[in-house]
Amino acid sequence: MSAYGGECVYAVEIDKAAADVYRSNWGHDALGDITKDANDAVMKVGDHEILAAGFPCQPFSKSGAQRGMDETRGTLYWNILRIIQERKPEIVMLENVRNLAGPRHVHEWQIIIETLRQEGYRVSKTPAIFSPHQLHPDLGGRPQVRERVYITATRIPDEFDGDPALEIDAEPVRFSETYGKQQWHLEDLLDDSHNIPGCELSDAERLWIDAWDDFIQHWYEATGRRRPPGFPMWADVWNSTLIDRQAVVAKYGASPHYRDLMEFDPTLPKWKAGHLAKNLDLYATHRNWIDRWARKWGVFTDAFPASRRKLEWQAQDTPRLWDTVMHMRPSGIRAKAPTYLPALVAITQTSIIGPRERRLSPRETARLQGLPDTFTFGDQKPAATYKQMGNGVNVGVVWNVLREHVRRDEWLLKHSEPGRRIVEAVLDSPLSPDGILHGHAPSEA
Repeated sequence: MSAYGGECVYAVEIDKAAADVYRSNWGHDALGDITKDANDAVMKVGDHEILAAGFPCQPFSKSGAQRGMDETRGTLYWNILRIIQERKPEIVMLENVRNLAGPRHVHEWQIIIETLRQEGYRVSKTPAIFSPHQLHPDLGGRPQVRERVYITATRIPDEFDGDPALEIDAEPVRFSETYGKQQWHLEDLLDDSHNIPGCELSDAERLWIDAWDDFIQHWYEATGRRRPPGFPMWADVWNSTLIDRQAVVAKYGASPHYRDLMEFDPTLPKWKAGHLAKNLDLYATHRNWIDRWARKWGVFTDAFPASRRKLEWQAQDTPRLWDTVMHMRPSGIRAKAPTYLPALVAITQTSIIGPRERRLSPRETARLQGLPDTFTFGDQKPAATYKQMGNGVNVGVVWNVLREHVRRDEWLLKHSEPGRRIVEAVLDSPLSPDGILHGHAPSEA
């Protein structure tokens, strides 16, 4: 918003570490509590023209006993609505996880759209879902798959109140042909260094990666460079930990059908029986070298926890495991091609960059979110930075979502002086925020 020429009049962040980073970079406080600053008793939020906010959707009632604004009481969305009621900003831009627009949250979605319309805003019931990896680099894109849903609304001027043309559902925010799948490579944002403090791999992690990298090399050699299987490879199937392999083979043969396994164990769900059948077939074909591989690395010893005896290969024809991007997940080691990263998420382990033999650094996560290298995190611990970046929004996406919204409602915004200022500021700005943000400097305040 600052890069578009705006000036912040209110920011709220209840996490002290995040508030400290905010103040260090922008020069004013963000520490506050919206439930105290924007409610029926007091309104500390000043006048403004654009309201941008994110909020948890979980607390909404599912009972369906009430509809509209009354149902939002007790949620942070209610406090956002109170600001909208009191200050009537020209544009409202809300962000949330993609699932908000999914089938499990239809009720919540309808409440949000209905309440915005009740307050006199033009908003589409069709969600705008976008990710930084869909943006060209010249538009501020980044190699991160981070789909989020954006709800954008424009205040309808009083002169249009009751206009039947505005009672028709608004067109969703759409993106032009310049948006779409890009060809990315992580080298565009990675530091060259293999040794960044706090990003090192443990000896155990190196052992697990070395072992499965050796497995991949054996696979390529045994199959004439055929792509590794796309289904999860579970070593515990091969030593009968997950299912009594010898009993299954005696009854159904070395490569049983998944229906055979469901007959053998009626408690097996279809999806698991399918994975087990594929793993048994793989083992039957490559048993000789798989057994040697497992003995060599001690795969079935305490050195390998159950979750590290599993590999999910999603890296297509990448030559080595060490050439991929990896995630140490409870479901196993997941490997992806080094073209782009999955969404930064605060509660999961940081991506391992195979070519660097280390984890993604805090600075690199900031680059994935579109922040310049001058953006400071002070002396806080890396874990705090990872959490903040995992909870943040991507700058380029917000920049482009706002631009496309203003383009959609330009005719409506031009009927008010604040709206005309927004149109001029947004549509006269560069296509990417990167050049402007390169001039960012931490605040001395």
